[in-house]
Amino acid sequence: MKFIDLNKFSSFRKLFLTFFVLMLYFIPLEAGQGIALNDSSYYENEGVNILVFSNWYNENFSDSKMSGIEIIHHGKRTVTNGDVRLNHTPEQWDPIPKFKRKEVDRENNVVKAWLEYPDFEYLILTEPSGDDIIISVHLDKPIPDELEGKAGFNLEFLPSAYFGKTFLMDGQPGIFPLYPSGPTSVGDAGKTVPLPVAKGNKIVLAPEDDYRRITVESDNELLFFDGRNKAQNGWFVLRSLIPAGEIGKVIEWKLSVSRVSGWLRDPVISFSQVGYHPSQSKRAVIELDKNDRFLPDAELLKIDENGKRSLIHSGPVNQWGNYQRYQYGIFDFTIVQEPGVYVVKYGDEESRPLRIGKDVYEGIWHPTLDVYIPVQMDHVLVNEAYRVWHGASHLDDALQAPVNHEHFDLYAQGPTTDTPYDPGEHIPGLNVGGWYDAGDYDIRTQSQYFTVLHLVHAWEDFDIFRDETLVEQENRYVDLHHPDGKNDILQQIEHGAIGLIAQHRAVGHAIPGIIVPSLLQYTHLGDGLTMTDNLIYNPALDSLEVDYPYSGTFDDRWAFTSKSTALNYGSAAGLAAASRALKDFNPELSQECLETAIGVWNTEQGKDPDIFEVGNTTGGPLILEELRAAVELLISTRGDKYARRIREMWPEISQQFGFLASTLLPALPYMDDAFVAEVEQRARQYAREIKIFERMNPFGVPITEGGWAGNGSVIGFGITNYMLHRSFPDIFDREYVFRSLNYIFGCHPDSDISFVSGVGLHSKKVAYGMNRADFSFIAGGIVPGVLILDPDFPENKEDWPFLWGENEYVITVGGSYIYLANAVQALLE
Repeated sequence: MKFIDLNKFSSFRKLFLTFFVLMLYFIPLEAGQGIALNDSSYYENEGVNILVFSNWYNENFSDSKMSGIEIIHHGKRTVTNGDVRLNHTPEQWDPIPKFKRKEVDRENNVVKAWLEYPDFEYLILTEPSGDDIIISVHLDKPIPDELEGKAGFNLEFLPSAYFGKTFLMDGQPGIFPLYPSGPTSVGDAGKTVPLPVAKGNKIVLAPEDDYRRITVESDNELLFFDGRNKAQNGWFVLRSLIPAGEIGKVIEWKLSVSRVSGWLRDPVISFSQVGYHPSQSKRAVIELDKNDRFLPDAELLKIDENGKRSLIHSGPVNQWGNYQRYQYGIFDFTIVQEPGVYVVKYGDEESRPLRIGKDVYEGIWHPTLDVYIPVQMDHVLVNEAYRVWHGASHLDDALQAPVNHEHFDLYAQGPTTDTPYDPGEHIPGLNVGGWYDAGDYDIRTQSQYFTVLHLVHAWEDFDIFRDETLVEQENRYVDLHHPDGKNDILQQIEHGAIGLIAQHRAVGHAIPGIIVPSLLQYTHLGDGLTMTDNLIYNPALDSLEVDYPYSGTFDDRWAFTSKSTALNYGSAAGLAAASRALKDFNPELSQECLETAIGVWNTEQGKDPDIFEVGNTTGGPLILEELRAAVELLISTRGDKYARRIREMWPEISQQFGFLASTLLPALPYMDDAFVAEVEQRARQYAREIKIFERMNPFGVPITEGGWAGNGSVIGFGITNYMLHRSFPDIFDREYVFRSLNYIFGCHPDSDISFVSGVGLHSKKVAYGMNRADFSFIAGGIVPGVLILDPDFPENKEDWPFLWGENEYVITVGGSYIYLANAVQALLE
């Protein structure tokens, strides 16, 4: 504080100023107005955000750990699911309530949310008390007798945020275990029932950590559980049971969340973790806390072989503005082209090392083709050196799914089987080919043909040859890092085509997919071989009886077989494309694929479409799938009828140009000049339209919002822009292609991590694959990325793999990533 000379003032003024100066010393620096609702309708205080039903349970997948009352604590979301639940430690598919409505009273800082279960309704009310929040549950009617001891208010705490920390329950100390170890008991039907780790009326979590300390006090008994005893994706759960027979305010908690005075989130300096080619534009995006202030400049330092840093370039940090809850600035160092290792220095913050060099993109797609995609191969054993990723699983595929059945994971069967088979009857021939769709083990047909299409176009457009994998279809054996003299990408196309053609052989049309019948199998973590006994189910046998190749064990996957014209077109597109790639590699399969695709086209064109739509398993929009089939058949056959149909579809294609362009553009060499001219005119308009993304966010790409993060859309955006640049280079700048890959490799909100495991200096090491329980990764897998939680929180957790919307690998993105990675290399060669 600057020294004040009191002798310059009158006596009255001296007295007043003395009092004022003393007050400056005695008023606590952290004093404020307490926690209050902000303009985004959540409670905010320094370093603390408390959201009240800003997000809702996933409609398709139930509990996705993003709902109810949530806490963002010093920049990290550590608490979720503050709500009334019917289980001590709810699993994903356990009952969830229905959200009715929410009222936000900003004047009084009160939020009310009304919810209901089939048997009762309730109100959750939150209001501040100084820096604390009072949470209360209100009932108009008592809970039903059957829910006594079951219904209670829960609050869930992220395990990884509290590993290595302690807690106090009524003053008694405990620790958060790294690995679950009970206590549990056995309940109805032999199911595990978690028991409280501790109970009392006041709990303090992480008392030693100012950044994570949370205190809850209540006259209602507090029960503290470790949800991981029931499921690996469980959280620590604090719970109070709703008392039987009571109405009105039945539960009240006082929630105190610690805050560090003056806390600001550390700046994030994001850029491509792979690096930059000398000729590329090069930008680092600097992400700041909304209360921070930008420094005017940043520096690029080069690191020599002795570790010495030398200033190479300094320049302004151009403030872009606000996106979601953060503010952003751009540091451009495009001028630097000399190869080497560099760091960006912003104030006291120094970025991770970044590379500039002509070879930075070499091999960036190899882990995806060499490891991730082979690991996802179904119906074969996949070996890697001393490790077996999984055995030859699901050789008992598949039983006909029951009719009028709505399944989990977006599968359903209509009123008929649409096959010659009765419900429960084995459909032979489906136990070949295909890839596990994602971190689970279903064969989703949409994923199969989407992946085949991208692999085929990558092979055609970039003349890919790589031989690092042994594939023996006849022996159901795959060995990684083992050349066999065959092109790996063709072997993968063949594996996908085998799975697609098997459906047409078996039932005469494409089917939505194949998936296990029970949630107990669906939540399986480990070797897919252990999900079934690989023997065909025969209900005439006893449960453990075996009469090879049959058994009495009901563990076979179900085939969902309802007809869908959109799905059939999509499958035909994949088969038509595969026929070109396999023409010399597997001529017999190639011919069958093409003949089948032509047959599907003729059948579907000659009748009204079969409209069966369920989730994302029955094909995309009809316009997309029919266009796919027409384009691939045109390329494969040069048939005039396919070109005519594309021409007829053009008005609708033009209306959805951004969505359909990448599907259409491969057909341009086979269309007449007049049509190409129309497409060019529409492309010029689209080039103006996509500039909106530069105004929407500082990364210049479409960042989707919803329950699944948008890396797939970002990659698709890059592919579309590459195809447009290739067709109309005077209209589309190649930088629009680079932006997408830069985003995937680390230039995105929230962090600087590469979303491709094993690619880039700093990449995803904890992801939601079949190996998620091991907190590990599969090289070459690409996660969904930054998930935008309402109203303004970008998130991608690296310490907790079980949030599938952020961290689940899917096969489709693997195929499209291989295409985009090769496209960028082609642009730079």
